[in-house]
Order: sequence, then C-alpha cells, then structure tokens
Amino acid sequence: MRRVNGTALILAALVATVGALAFPIWSYASRSGTGQANLNAATVATQWGPLSASDRDFVVRVRLAGLWEIPAGQQAMERAPTKAIRDAGDHLVVGHTDLDQRVRSVAAKLGVELPSQPNAQQQGWLDELTAASGKDYERKFANLLRDAHGKVFALLAQIRHTTRNSLVRELATDANQTVLDHITMLENTGDVDFDAIANEAANGATASPTGPPPPNGRAPDTPDPALPTGSPDATSRPSAEPTEDEGRTINTDRPAPTS
Repeated sequence: MRRVNGTALILAALVATVGALAFPIWSYASRSGTGQANLNAATVATQWGPLSASDRDFVVRVRLAGLWEIPAGQQAMERAPTKAIRDAGDHLVVGHTDLDQRVRSVAAKLGVELPSQPNAQQQGWLDELTAASGKDYERKFANLLRDAHGKVFALLAQIRHTTRNSLVRELATDANQTVLDHITMLENTGDVDFDAIANEAANGATASPTGPPPPNGRAPDTPDPALPTGSPDATSRPSAEPTEDEGRTINTDRPAPTS
C-alpha cells in the first residue's frame, strides 16, 4: 500500500507539472490582456459586420469633430480678415455638417451613443480662438485646426484598413475625403507652421528615421518611368491630378447618406 501511494503521488506530480507547462501554450490566445482577447471581448455582432470598440470610438470622434469645427468654421467666416481663412471656415462648416448627418445615421443603425457637446480640450480650443484677434487669430485658427486634422488622418487610415463593419468603412471613406479637403484649405491660408508640426511629430517618434541618404549637391540620375507592359485597355482616370494652381481644393462630391 505504501508503494502504491508513493507511485500515485509521483504520477500526480508529473500530471501537475505537465499541466503547468502546457497551460501558457493552450491558454495564451484567450488570456485577458492579449490583443486578440481584447478585440473579441469588445466586439459585438451587427448585420453590417462585427463592431469593435475602435469602431465605436471612431464614430464618436467623427461626431466630436463636427461639434467644435462647425462653430470654429462659422466664427472664421464671420470674423476672419482674409478670404483664405474665410474660405477654410466655409469648407469646415459644409464638410462637417455633411459628415454629422452621415455619422448620426450610422450611429443610429449601430446603436452607438453620441455626445452632444465638444469635449473639454475642444472647448478649450474654441475659447482660445474666441479670445484671439487679427493675425494672432488667423495663425491660431490655421494651426489648431490643421494639427487636429493631421492627427485624425492617421486614425482614419487605420480604421479604414482594419474595420470589419461596412457602415464604419463607408464613414471612414467619407471622413477621409472631408479631412483631406480641410487640410488642403487650411494649408492654402499660408499660416500653417509646418516646422512646429514636424517637431511635434519628431518628439513623439520612437524609431530612427530610414530612407535614402541626403542630397550631395549633384542631380540624381533620372529613373525610367514605371509603366505597364503592352497596351492595356485602361479607361480610369487618376484620383489626383497635379496642379500648379493656388487655392487647390479636393473633390468631395459623393452620394447623400442613406437614411
């Protein structure tokens, strides 16, 4: 009996050891804190595809953008001393009024609750613009809004790339077009501080820059053009055409949102 008990204890210890070694392997995919687990836990099913937490956050951000950029654009139309700033404000009002109609439709279908007021940071920007005047107002308007649009540009690309929900994907496409138009109009003012934008991005970067070496003063060899082989019967037109005209705008024509 003593021998049997000893053997049983040894077997039990071996089973426990093997189980402890195997546990991290079979349980890793479902452990709390892993990316896949977080995605699955925060995702709900809809008739338009899975709706993740990132998707819902994006929908709210589109709504928030309109809540502060529409009044900012209207203020520019009413107060700005230069036509370029007034034109940029006009595009903000028109673009975000359209996007707000679209995001409210999408949110209603997906059951996403939307805010009714800008957040504290956005209200602070509005207050800052209200307190400014003259050239100071122009610079603040151009740079606050250009910086905000530039940062959301990366988010739009990420959501458009990763979402599995067709409504969110369509909203990201529409928002991308609008944001590019607004960035272009703000840059047309001539007041955007590109050095400040580049320095802010550099201070937040964690990787070393890569790319070809800096110019050495000699003109580089002109590479051969990248062309298709043969003569394919291609009929589409480039999505963006080069232009030398000042005051370039982005085509934002698109079908009205469905109810």
